[in-house]
Amino acid sequence: MEDEDLTPDGLGITPSTDGPALPFVAIDWEAHAGDAEGMLGAEVIQTLVKQLPNSPGVYRMINTAGDVLYVGKARNLKKRVTNYAQGRFHTNRIGRMVRETSTMEFVVTRTETEALLLEANLIKRLRPRFNVLMRDDKSFPYIMMTDDHPSPGIFKHRGARSRKGEYFGPFASAGAVGRTINSLQRAFLLRTCTDSVFESRTRPCLLYQIKRCSGPCTGEIDAESYAELVHETKDFLSGRSQNVKSAISLAMQEASEEMDFERAAIYRDRLAALSHVQSHQGINPQGIEEADVFAIHQEGGQVCIQVFFFRTGQNWGNRAYFPKADPALEAGEILGSFLAQFYDDKPCPRLLLLSTDVEDQPILAEALTTRAGHRVNVSRPQRGEKKDLVDHALQNAREALGRRLAETSTQARLLKGFCETFGLEKQPQRIEVYDNSHIMGTAAVGAMVVAGPEGFVKNQYRKFNIRSTDITPGDDFGMMREVMERRFSRLLKEQGLPGIVENNIMEDEDLGATGFPAWPDVILIDGGQGQMSAVRKILNELGVSKFVTAIGVAKGQDREAGRERFFMLGRESFSLPVRDPVLYFVQRLRDEAHRFAIGTHRARRKKELVRNPLDEIGGIGPGRKRALLLHFGTAKAVSRAAMGDLMAVEGISESIARQVYNHFHENG
Repeated sequence: MEDEDLTPDGLGITPSTDGPALPFVAIDWEAHAGDAEGMLGAEVIQTLVKQLPNSPGVYRMINTAGDVLYVGKARNLKKRVTNYAQGRFHTNRIGRMVRETSTMEFVVTRTETEALLLEANLIKRLRPRFNVLMRDDKSFPYIMMTDDHPSPGIFKHRGARSRKGEYFGPFASAGAVGRTINSLQRAFLLRTCTDSVFESRTRPCLLYQIKRCSGPCTGEIDAESYAELVHETKDFLSGRSQNVKSAISLAMQEASEEMDFERAAIYRDRLAALSHVQSHQGINPQGIEEADVFAIHQEGGQVCIQVFFFRTGQNWGNRAYFPKADPALEAGEILGSFLAQFYDDKPCPRLLLLSTDVEDQPILAEALTTRAGHRVNVSRPQRGEKKDLVDHALQNAREALGRRLAETSTQARLLKGFCETFGLEKQPQRIEVYDNSHIMGTAAVGAMVVAGPEGFVKNQYRKFNIRSTDITPGDDFGMMREVMERRFSRLLKEQGLPGIVENNIMEDEDLGATGFPAWPDVILIDGGQGQMSAVRKILNELGVSKFVTAIGVAKGQDREAGRERFFMLGRESFSLPVRDPVLYFVQRLRDEAHRFAIGTHRARRKKELVRNPLDEIGGIGPGRKRALLLHFGTAKAVSRAAMGDLMAVEGISESIARQVYNHFHENG
């Protein structure tokens, strides 16, 4: 295996935006000595351990293919690795891991805290199959208030914090953010439009008319009054909600005493909106300002970790995680590893409440403190309100895992029946379902949804904007050919051909970064024989037809559900009994693909409908666009304007006018 980039960036150690950067780590290059070449298992570890120091650090166990099997940390590298070299193991998992090891790599750190942080970074980046892995690593949504505009807006935000502003969260779901923003609009009347829309407004929009925006775009509110609304919003989101409500209540009383009942009614509606925000956040503990609550439950060889988020004394939702972990691991080991990974890319609150003690809890608290830049307390409460919160989270973890086990059991039976019905050699681990959506060929999209042993896998869904100009509008066969070619060409490029499958278990090389198979066993196509011919042609051209079973699902007579016809290579088309559970299963898969395709198509069509032709002209910023629209009224009028008329607009030079004119008259 070639040596990796072992600079701090190469190891996944990047400067934190929430605290001080980690110091540089030293590398023990002697651990790569050639004495162990050709050895395996405990024998190779015995050779490598001789050169290790009695220092804290991180080790990686690697197999003959160069894949990292396991990443671990140690207070004393020599002692920890010596345990593996002795060949006596408490679990089959560790024994299997050691037997597959062909080499190891080591990084010496200055403290055990650094080792813990580095271990978490490497696990998230390399995803070794013998470590505890977070399966759902989707970033959390936040509420963002911009600081780079004279009239700040309030927006939902997910991902890197690239824009200057203040961020409030995390929220457990995008829906929770959307509901909160809607209520905040009614309470504080802040704008939610983009800067480009703000700059192009010539009169107040509908949100102003329905009293959900104060209209700063057209000067309906002065800058000072709008700044006061922004300040009140930040106070509310920062936990000073009672002060804000008291101030609004006082203003309402003053307006009433002055007989200004219209203004008093506005304050009354704002108070009602604030109460609506807080009433939709469930349990709001009195003694906890900022905390995350974690509860873990193990059952049936699976694990659920339930997380509740409390910010500014309010409950901002919860989310269930189902990490991949060896059933032999104790709850404390799993939760400790999970926590170290969880805050790798998220701000950490000042208090973590746990349902069970975790391994190296003081070291974990110190590591999180280093990463966050403020003190983080990690504790397992024994009594009082905090204990009640943990118990509530634990109850939710039990119920969530119970539902998952029931769904998994049902899904396993359905997959077994699916396998028997369609004569498959093995039970499918990954099913991909494809559908197209368009209106007379416009805004055409292809959609792919994915299902596996545990149900739909939404982070594997993909959409395909149809790009080809050679396809006749409305040609479903042509669209499906493009989708298939793009999907499997990319799969070949990124994953190569799938490996040999034994005992119905896919080889590790065929697993994607999420631990889920990258190659499908079965693809379901929403269509009949024509669609299947187009699909088979592409699969044959790419040389992957023998690795994938393609099944066409055509709507039955009168397009009635229950009368679907199925098309497979080497079999006559057939139908299933109306009440067959496998038929219901296929219908559910097809309906999910249809839902996803329709939603994607509508989003693309909406984007194209509201797109301003002026947005496509390079060098035309919000100011010039606003000037053009104020002068001509509409973008269509701008497109018809002569050069002289364009140059008459304030701020439009001859070169800019020429650029605008040429954009609309390039074929003239």
